[in-house]
Amino acid sequence: MIATLLHHFHEGGFFMYPILILGVISIAITVDRYRALYRTMPMNKEHFFKSLTSYLFKNDLQGMLLVCDQNPTPLSKVIKSCLIRLVNKSKDSEIQAALDEGAMMETPAIEARIGFLAVISNVSTLLGLLGTVCGMIMSFKAVASADPASKAALLTQGISEAMNATAFGLVVAIPNLLAYSILQNRAQRLIDDINEISMRTFNFILANRERFGVAAAEEAA
Repeated sequence: MIATLLHHFHEGGFFMYPILILGVISIAITVDRYRALYRTMPMNKEHFFKSLTSYLFKNDLQGMLLVCDQNPTPLSKVIKSCLIRLVNKSKDSEIQAALDEGAMMETPAIEARIGFLAVISNVSTLLGLLGTVCGMIMSFKAVASADPASKAALLTQGISEAMNATAFGLVVAIPNLLAYSILQNRAQRLIDDINEISMRTFNFILANRERFGVAAAEEAA
């Protein structure tokens, strides 16, 4: 089977090599993003929020910061930026601004390099088509000067070889599209979790403004 694949690979011509390089790059990106989005960045948001609120009820702000430090994820980093403002007795508008700023800073890290998978999918497909077109052009040129009796056989063989580039391009493109869809959906879920817990934390702080010494924007003005 491997020998057959290598045979078809060599028949595909020059464009098989850039497609292969794109395939290797896409595998590296997929593995990296899978580890980040499914292993490193996720956390149990409900458990995290309950831990925060338990310390908030005790007015133990240092304990809340410790919970964030023990769980270094995008969600905890965003909440920590909010808690630092809370420790400094900032206004509610400043706390909201810290949450928004933290979310904006962490979102690019969550979505990093995922878009390249869609680009690689499109480029590999186009390279495959380009390889096929170039192969067919070369086949027609060869047939033009061939013996009339062998023209049909040569043309069939040339087209068959040229189609290998398109096939290989699709072999690279299809898994990339699937990986892109899965990873993009996962990244969006993590971003939604950040927005949800940030809003719940902010609302909890506002509901207990007097306990934490948070000044409303209107009162401060």
